[in-house]
Amino acid sequence: MSENEGKFDSVLFAMAEQHSGGVPEMLATFAGFLNRKTDFFVGGDEGEWEKLVLQIFRQEAAKAQEVARKKREEREAQERRRQEVLRKKKEEEEQSKSATITELTDEEAEQLQKELDAKKYVMDLVGKSGIHGDVGSIERQSESEPPAKKATTADESKANKDTKADSDTEDVEPGDEGKLKPNRGNGCDLEKYNWTQTLQEIELRVPFDVKYTLKAKDVVVNMQRKTLKVGLKGHPPVIDGELCSEIKIEDSLWHLDKNTVVLTFEKINQMNWWDRLVSTDPPINTRKINPESSKLSDLDGSTRSMVEKMMYDQRQKEMGLPTSDEQKKQDMLKK
Repeated sequence: MSENEGKFDSVLFAMAEQHSGGVPEMLATFAGFLNRKTDFFVGGDEGEWEKLVLQIFRQEAAKAQEVARKKREEREAQERRRQEVLRKKKEEEEQSKSATITELTDEEAEQLQKELDAKKYVMDLVGKSGIHGDVGSIERQSESEPPAKKATTADESKANKDTKADSDTEDVEPGDEGKLKPNRGNGCDLEKYNWTQTLQEIELRVPFDVKYTLKAKDVVVNMQRKTLKVGLKGHPPVIDGELCSEIKIEDSLWHLDKNTVVLTFEKINQMNWWDRLVSTDPPINTRKINPESSKLSDLDGSTRSMVEKMMYDQRQKEMGLPTSDEQKKQDMLKK
């Protein structure tokens, strides 16, 4: 630091306060002073004053950049130290969890894994739509039904009619009156579009009856976390409303299949079946959803027994009856 650096700060601050235009106005004052009271601009060789000004300002700029660089490096160092502390803390927590797990015997660990597999199997099988029918019927269904394939528009239209007919003839549980039966893809076939779903994602198909081949520039698609808009430019949107549940924007995409807009988006809540695409749609009966085919026979004996017990207990709860464990306790009390 030079001897005069900072010496005139108080005077310069007082001057700066009188310049409402900020730094440009203050620099103009300095230049005006040099012009009126000195021969700074005309006393030397041509362009000498400009070289001097650039030299001084570049020196000061270099100082400012060096100070900024040191501050930035210090912030980065602090962030690295913080991340290191978090990393060590996470490692300690994981080691603590690992230590807890290793205290289990081999038999206990095997039993725990089977219980986890059984719970995952049941959740994959039925999601949150509820379990209906017996275990045997579910197994028979998975063995006899081939994997569902995507229906064509004609097939979907026919399926929609069948759906409405089924809804009128099948037994309806209280609270499900007026709800549509799901299509083959666990979604719904509506007049202007149809959609299918798994627990993880939604596929929507919006066909457009136009005489020309659609291009991406002809289509309006706006997917947000909780809203959806689909249509043709210059026409009222076919879909414009609030989605049944939130979706992951970063994992959502769309493309044109001839003159049909096909959208695929991933659910945020992957433990739930949607009962409609947007809030204005008629609801479907999620109790009638057929989960993805799965065979109990693929499981080993003990895991299958756990799955059957969990499914039995779920049915008992739905009917307001005691679970297998509750029944055992009641039987023991009777003795």
